[in-house]
Amino acid sequence: MIYFYDGTKDAFLTAFLIAYPDEDAVLVSHAAQLSIGQRSVFVCADRERARRAEARLKELDKDCLHELDLLLRSGQEDRDAVAFGYFKLIAARGCPVRKMLAEDAVAAAEECIRRVEFEIHRFHGFLRFMECESGALYAPFSPDNDICDLLVPHFRTRLCEFPFVIHDVGRKKAAVFDGKHVFTAPLERAELALSSDEEAWQDLWKKYYKSVNIPSRERLKQMRGYMPVRYWKFIPEKREGS
Repeated sequence: MIYFYDGTKDAFLTAFLIAYPDEDAVLVSHAAQLSIGQRSVFVCADRERARRAEARLKELDKDCLHELDLLLRSGQEDRDAVAFGYFKLIAARGCPVRKMLAEDAVAAAEECIRRVEFEIHRFHGFLRFMECESGALYAPFSPDNDICDLLVPHFRTRLCEFPFVIHDVGRKKAAVFDGKHVFTAPLERAELALSSDEEAWQDLWKKYYKSVNIPSRERLKQMRGYMPVRYWKFIPEKREGS
């Protein structure tokens, strides 16, 4: 049986509670091709069931729900299967399993979580803000994982005097800090009125980048390792002529 759910935590926990006894269960939050004779059901989030599953899982492993949040944010195609396999093992063993790396389910979950956390770390340095006429800052990006709101604490600490928007253009959503509060909202596209200084700041940044670059010692392969090409379109110093 394939159990379809909407990708949210409550829906996953509801589906997990229903699907756990089914040895052939598969959890999926995206379109999937059914095999001949395979049955499917769509599971809606049930808050009462979700809280019951959450309470039980926290009894078994108090930190596992944070891991679930990261797993569900992953951009991996198989994230649902990875999360389901990991939590089935926690339920079966009745204790934390994250150190049992010989288990395939644990190794897969740890790698999935590592990729999400590593991308968060990367965007602490890769995210580029533009100044708007209002004084607010705007940063578009297109991450592999659903992490825009997880970047807010880092930049809220460093840009506490400025309201800002971190826009995930691929998922059409944004994390917003208005100077006091943080919230997420759908954002199809942004129409910006940039400040008069923004273009000058970008030109200055490009000149700095060129000044520290040594053409005779270019290491393009190493550069792409540290700064993947898929991120370049949102980085001023790499946007042109790269």
